[in-house]
Amino acid sequence: MMKRVLAIILGGGKGSRLYPLTKRRAKPAVPLGGKYRLIDIPVSNCINSGIQKIHVLTQFNSVSLNRHISQTYTFDLFSDGFVEILAAEQTDENPNWFQGTADAVRQYLWLLRSFDVSEYLILSGDHLYRMDYSKFVDQHREKKADITIAVLPMEERDASSFGLIKTSPEGEVLSFVEKPEGQALLDARVDTTALGLDAETALRKPYIASMGIYVFSKEAMIQLLENDERQTDFGKDILPKAIHNNYNVRAYLFDGYWEDIGTVRSFYEANLALTEQPKPPFSFYEEDAPIYTRPRFLPPSKILDSHISQSIVSEGCVIKQAKIHHSVVGVRTRIGQGVVIEDSLLMGADYYERAADRETSRASGLPAVGIGENSHIKGAIIDKNARIGAQVQILNKDQVEEGGSADGTFYIRSGIVVIPKNGVVADGTVI
Repeated sequence: MMKRVLAIILGGGKGSRLYPLTKRRAKPAVPLGGKYRLIDIPVSNCINSGIQKIHVLTQFNSVSLNRHISQTYTFDLFSDGFVEILAAEQTDENPNWFQGTADAVRQYLWLLRSFDVSEYLILSGDHLYRMDYSKFVDQHREKKADITIAVLPMEERDASSFGLIKTSPEGEVLSFVEKPEGQALLDARVDTTALGLDAETALRKPYIASMGIYVFSKEAMIQLLENDERQTDFGKDILPKAIHNNYNVRAYLFDGYWEDIGTVRSFYEANLALTEQPKPPFSFYEEDAPIYTRPRFLPPSKILDSHISQSIVSEGCVIKQAKIHHSVVGVRTRIGQGVVIEDSLLMGADYYERAADRETSRASGLPAVGIGENSHIKGAIIDKNARIGAQVQILNKDQVEEGGSADGTFYIRSGIVVIPKNGVVADGTVI
């Protein structure tokens, strides 16, 4: 009975750690895997789990996200399913923008409570994973829980970035601490063999981390969010409050691949991991649980006298006499003769530039959309509609960790060179 579940996807804040990829778009709208967007992951998981009532809460740069959702997710007339954006708005009752994850849900509680549902499924819009939420909800119901938290075992090096919990042998959550450090982090260690891990793995992963995914019973959500605007965040405020007030809070162990795509480095690595052989940690080739996205009706890619290894090439590309290794090539990418692409993510383009327009661009000194002849790109992210000229070298030879150009032509984040959306790199430029 997943018809009794309403999914709420949190669109995130400014996404400053993913900047400049979030300069003109909301975090969930960032392209992924050559043809998808981050929002497609939780929405597809919902659809594959039988959950078709989905709201997406957002307040920053929501134009492209709104367009993508409206062009992608349309249910038939005989279904009560929907995927709708709920953008932050100022009202007479509340003149403030969203102050946190819980506050975002609170501000739309007047709408969410009107649905005839028994549970709210709270999701994040910037995670990469495949999950059957119906099993998550079923456990919540079996345990008669007020709140169920999806968790996974975690190593110490990453644990301080997450909310950490302690549980009873029966899976009841006894404590929740958000992003602890120092002694508080050490105090959060547990024996994770209780979760079914073997002794060696439990020694390596002595923490139980919240995935930021929750099931709330409708009554519990309303009680915890109503009439207390100081409680603005689920992790820092609502969950500790629920545990303190003796709500039935349970843990649900997730044992699959999960990646929090919160930084440029994690985003870059998650994309390139898709090219791994023989089996990547996350695969888009699951017939029983596909990832949906906007149909673009593009032609097949045309590849002429090129050498491509351990890479993903999306549809609609034109690649001429190029070498591509360990890279992801997005839709409509044009790659010129003699180009070398290594360890890079090319997001592609939103449109095809006509031959006449390319000639006009060249005559005015502007490179065509795509990668110009004899250019060499390594360890980079090239955002959509970028114009990379001929004989350009994007290599970060000096191994700069953080930096960029004063005019915003390029940024360097964690050693990765990022060319922003609609960026222009002139012929012969060396980065």
